[in-house]
Amino acid sequence: MSQERARDDDDDDDDDDGEGEATASPFVTFFSRFISGFLGHWGCLRSVPSMLNIPTQSFPAPGSQQRVAPSGQSERNKVALKPGHSLMDWIRFAKSGKDLTGLRGRLIEVTQEELQKHNTREDCWTCIRGMVYNVTPYMDYHPGGEEELMKAAGIDGTELFDQVHRWVNYESMLKECLVGRMATKTPAAMKAPAPPTGLAPPTSAAPPPDKDSRPRYDWFQTDVTVHLVVYAKRKIPSSGCTVVDLHSGVLRLEVLLGQMSYMIHLGLAEEVEGNVAVHTANAVGKIQVSIRKQAKGKWSSLGQPLESHNTFLRKKDRALYFRDCVLASKTEVNHNTHVLRLQLPRGTVMNVPVGKHVYLKALVQDTEVVRPYTPVDQDLSAGPRPSSQEPDLYLMIKVYPDGVFSSHLDSLYAGDHISVSGPEGSFSLRPLRDVTVLYLLAAGTGFTPMARLIRLALAEIGSIRKTKLLFFNRREEDILWRRELDELAAHEERFQVEYVLSEPSDSWSGRKGRVEESMLKDFLVRPDGSKCYVCVCGPAAFTELTVGFLKQQGFSEEELHAFQG
Repeated sequence: MSQERARDDDDDDDDDDGEGEATASPFVTFFSRFISGFLGHWGCLRSVPSMLNIPTQSFPAPGSQQRVAPSGQSERNKVALKPGHSLMDWIRFAKSGKDLTGLRGRLIEVTQEELQKHNTREDCWTCIRGMVYNVTPYMDYHPGGEEELMKAAGIDGTELFDQVHRWVNYESMLKECLVGRMATKTPAAMKAPAPPTGLAPPTSAAPPPDKDSRPRYDWFQTDVTVHLVVYAKRKIPSSGCTVVDLHSGVLRLEVLLGQMSYMIHLGLAEEVEGNVAVHTANAVGKIQVSIRKQAKGKWSSLGQPLESHNTFLRKKDRALYFRDCVLASKTEVNHNTHVLRLQLPRGTVMNVPVGKHVYLKALVQDTEVVRPYTPVDQDLSAGPRPSSQEPDLYLMIKVYPDGVFSSHLDSLYAGDHISVSGPEGSFSLRPLRDVTVLYLLAAGTGFTPMARLIRLALAEIGSIRKTKLLFFNRREEDILWRRELDELAAHEERFQVEYVLSEPSDSWSGRKGRVEESMLKDFLVRPDGSKCYVCVCGPAAFTELTVGFLKQQGFSEEELHAFQG
């Protein structure tokens, strides 16, 4: 489960599973509260009317990132709602047929000047990605309170929204509050350049920056195979950064290069078999995708370009792509948590790098719901990791009694289907270079990104001499993979784990309480000559408090990473 992450429906103070950025503006905090309180739980109502000419795209909106919260500030700052103002009450109210926009069903173009007029409690409009919504009716339903909602009154908050919840399908979630589209300003007329007088073509005044750094591709073939080669023009992480989907003759290849995404999207010229092989030369930045032809012979071309073919964009600007996976098995972890093994479809090759997450999407009670989860390995053994072409994905899912999405996942049987996105998130292994002591501070399901970090530190990063996990839970029975953690600590001298319980039994002899400065001072020891790094994952309040303590103890931004909830 994780962020870079949105939580399931219940607020469990001991649970989190996400990763994100460690800093955000007050506007970011507003949108985080705005969405976390309501939008993340509501699915499609109806499509926006065609008169608005809104381009279709895969859900969620372009790019993907989960909630982020600023250090020292609680993201999940909720207020008590009046009776009859729950999430389900809002859904019923929105579907009641009442005019929530005040325009009697009309859709209008909204100028910047007009938007700014609607900035009061009784008349509050806001804009997201060029669409204007009247959120006045939602004021009393907003779990973050009207004060937070008013921070976006009369302004365009698209960029700030994107920093927090690009994966949210706001178009359908706020459908009944839609006022219309923001009016576009007509640019001033530009004087056309004089036609060239000679035969030579005109030269470009300013070539695109860093053109030579853009990846490129080529292809070659034999009578029985076709091979596509991507030249990344940089070293490629050994953790794997290539996602390939081959389905019904359409090849979609995405190469993740830091914060950038290179895309190949083609309708292949001829029919091919369904399997794909990917070979990566990490040091030279070369990726080769090999596919078998269904019939022998030479192709005159590789195929026809499709949407976003041969594009190099920021990853957050790339729309999420989902593939249909099958639940292969479900294994119990404890009384309310399971590991789901999902099998990727034939023709898909995807490795989720350590610290990254994926989104799951499903129709739950006729509502399209999306949640992020961080994959774990099959176990905690410190041996070599599975091949990047391993077809299975393991997700640790905690089931909340009233959780809409987790309950849906819990109801699935082997053979059922679920949609899964590609890897998302900003976590990087680069800061771990030359680290000698790795500290992991996790609360509840905030353990999930730590599970693969433990294995990576023990098996693949030779400089790390010690990995220490401080694991916070409510009760002893809530500890995830406790037997595996204890066995690993008993057999691997470089790994140490300690548990902290906030509701311990009388027989518990370990640490007790919640995260506090003195506890961290005792746990976080800097040996002479060492280079330390700290990863934190848990509920927003836990993460904020812990990061604050870490900074008080002298840990810099470069020495810690907070997976935010």
